[in-house]
Amino acid sequence: MSRSEIQSAAGPAPVSRSQARSEAESETERRRRRARFLRELAEARALRERVQPRRAKAARLRHAMRMRTFRW
Repeated sequence: MSRSEIQSAAGPAPVSRSQARSEAESETERRRRRARFLRELAEARALRERVQPRRAKAARLRHAMRMRTFRW
């Protein structure tokens, strides 16, 4: 067996503290970016509803109709 086969058979390599910390930070950063994106998306939708109320109302009605006709 080669060294890589032995390592893969033994399981994943242990994670060092610095790697675990960087993964946790990247996860935290990813959550921050996602939260910011969702806030901006909600803001854009609210702006669109104010600027185009008729189109927004039609979209709400279409969504409501889809939800009423959807079968669980």
